[in-house]
Amino acid sequence: MLSIDVSNLKVLIIEDNLHFRIFLKSLLQALGIVDVREARDGQEAIDILADFPADLATLDQKMAGVSGLEFVAMVRDETSSPAPFLPIIMMTGNTDAELLKLARDAGVNDFVTKPVSATSFLARIQSVLEDPRLFVRSDQYFGPDRRLCHSSFKGDENRIEQTNFIPPS
Repeated sequence: MLSIDVSNLKVLIIEDNLHFRIFLKSLLQALGIVDVREARDGQEAIDILADFPADLATLDQKMAGVSGLEFVAMVRDETSSPAPFLPIIMMTGNTDAELLKLARDAGVNDFVTKPVSATSFLARIQSVLEDPRLFVRSDQYFGPDRRLCHSSFKGDENRIEQTNFIPPS
């Protein structure tokens, strides 16, 4: 179970499959999260975020209309996004390493593999909300730090551009 109070959390589900949206909403409500909104694609989700300050978004990778990756790129655009720091959990049945790399590089916080189990979904929610990663702003990327571990580096720095680390708001 989550160790944080979820009663005031606002969650946005972005999924084109009605039955899966209903499943996720039921699961979230069973956890005590009552303020849940739904979108059928990334564009509808962006429109909802203009008036709904979500604390978390879950999304499908492959959707008709604006896809999951396109949505993530729109959210992480600091110049036009209503919520550039929004924690995002991507749900996908495609565990191809290239897709996961693309999603990570777009700014996804974490992944859940379909078929989704309640245990894996809860673990990802807990990880994203209770231990948020710093955000990185560089010339090439804005989003959650893509490194899963932070160890001290002993050697020459190879980065060309300056990277700024920002705590999630």
